[in-house]
Amino acid sequence: MATAAAWWAGRWTWPQGGISQLGKAGPRSGLLVVSSLLALAAALVFYLVGHVPGYRLVLLGCTGLILLSLCIEIAKKLQNEEYGLDLIAALAMGSSLWFGEYLAGAIVGLMYSGGHFLEAYAHRRADEGMSALLAEVPRTALRLAGSGFEEIPIEKIAVGDVLLIRKGDVVPADGTLVGEFARIDQAVLTGEPFPVRIARGGNISSGATNEGDAIEIRVLSRAEDSTYAGIVRLVEASRRSKAKLMRLADRFSVWFLFATIAVAGVSAFMSGDMSRIVAVLVVATPCPLILAVPVALAAGTSKAAKEGVLVKGAGPLEALAQATVAVFDKTGTLTAGQPEVGHIDGPEHPDRILRLAASLDQASGHVVGRALVDEARRRGLVLSRPSEVTETAGSGISGVIDGVRVSVGGDTYFGEAAPSGSNGSSSAMRVKVLFDGTLAGTITLEDRLRKDAVKFVTQLRASGISRVVLASGDELPIATAIARSLGLDDVAARLDPSDKVEVIEKERVKGRVLMVGDGVNDAPALAAADVGIAVGVEKLAAAAEAADIVLVRDDLTRITKAIAIARRSRKIALQSIYAGIGLSLLAMGFAGAGYLPPVGGALLQEAIDVAVILNALRAL
Repeated sequence: MATAAAWWAGRWTWPQGGISQLGKAGPRSGLLVVSSLLALAAALVFYLVGHVPGYRLVLLGCTGLILLSLCIEIAKKLQNEEYGLDLIAALAMGSSLWFGEYLAGAIVGLMYSGGHFLEAYAHRRADEGMSALLAEVPRTALRLAGSGFEEIPIEKIAVGDVLLIRKGDVVPADGTLVGEFARIDQAVLTGEPFPVRIARGGNISSGATNEGDAIEIRVLSRAEDSTYAGIVRLVEASRRSKAKLMRLADRFSVWFLFATIAVAGVSAFMSGDMSRIVAVLVVATPCPLILAVPVALAAGTSKAAKEGVLVKGAGPLEALAQATVAVFDKTGTLTAGQPEVGHIDGPEHPDRILRLAASLDQASGHVVGRALVDEARRRGLVLSRPSEVTETAGSGISGVIDGVRVSVGGDTYFGEAAPSGSNGSSSAMRVKVLFDGTLAGTITLEDRLRKDAVKFVTQLRASGISRVVLASGDELPIATAIARSLGLDDVAARLDPSDKVEVIEKERVKGRVLMVGDGVNDAPALAAADVGIAVGVEKLAAAAEAADIVLVRDDLTRITKAIAIARRSRKIALQSIYAGIGLSLLAMGFAGAGYLPPVGGALLQEAIDVAVILNALRAL
């Protein structure tokens, strides 16, 4: 029954390879399911040929194996002061063996192993979905050695080493810039939407990405003492301090355990027949909890995966279903995290300014240049071929377009001091465009709201989220403007990773907290929240590792779909619990009164299982 339920619950995503994939869902649970199936098949053969000793021995061995595994699991849980439905299953199997009801014990063992297989399978599928996302964490570095560079593990990086950081590389340790300047993307660390320019001697934090040409840095601290490692330690601390959510099944099984023991004890005492204990325990085995709840929640995680939302098991799905407060990062979460042309000012016509600037920036790989080219093409402007191009990486570019000397860059490129607020903390960037040395105009680039942000917040409130808060590393005026445009309830700005954890703790008094973020700076808050969702598929390693759920499609509205799936799955699981336990209590009464023998009770319990599991499958 349990394996049949596992197959039906898993058929929508059953992996190629058939039964060989059982171990991939969880080695122990897969082994127990296979052992139970083989034992029951062998017992049936012995029974048909009339070999009673073989029949009993196979069932005894099967039940004993599962019971031993279960006792080990219970011992581990008791050390952590966790109590749940495993105790009832152990009592039912133990009493079955004691009173010689081997078939009843084997049936209970099959139901137990099937339920654990379902949970392990759902969790394994989510973990496999993380592997590609976690591949970007730097594990080696290029260190100066004599006249060349050698590749070493990051664990061997020492203070004072000179490292080569190529374009696109993630910085493995904190250091100072050896060369003239560097263009560094710190978005995953600070939330700053635009790369920042670092001058000689400036500090560069581990976890940032080199956006410009190859640079050299002198290491200030070992990899394990650097900024990125500190954030990882903060993630681990947040996980340890995170309030544990009792599983839905365990919340019901605690009182059901006491009810079962009471009925079994009273029936044996009143009748003087100790064998009634096993009859009561067999029909009391909480199969709606062991099977129906994992089936419903595993179905929910699979359905969410089809929507592009990877849920790491039943626990996060339950937490998502109960969330009432949402906390959001800004850059890359509610905003695009990529610059777009906002407006163009100057004495020249905007289209001419953009066309010549974009024509020149075809020769540049800088993020601003790409934004100008994309906007020019969107407007249908015909770009010309640039010539005599010279570029100062991360600062500006000059060249000739249609006989006009064009220069595009920031204030520092033209020898001017950068205005206050232009250090990367703003969500807007301004570049000047000069024609033959004369200012033609200024192009403003902005990190705009995602196209689906307004719709998403509206859907979020409709889904039952009563409070939405913005937690940003940006300046307060910028964060406030974003929050106001989306109608959010509160805003916190200029936050570092530990500050975001404090926001989570503050909001937890108002309800279960859902945190949504995309970068390394969000990872501690994602780990600390009741349920954390990492969004985006690029540079997501730390966020994906810390989060309970990962959005792998670039569509925030998928989160509201996942919330709806989670709430429906939990509702169906509760229906199965109420109906199944109600019927089990009724059967316990008949078993205690002597009207149901153990095997008959096991078969009746199977009928109850069929009903509640069919109901649980509606979560698909």
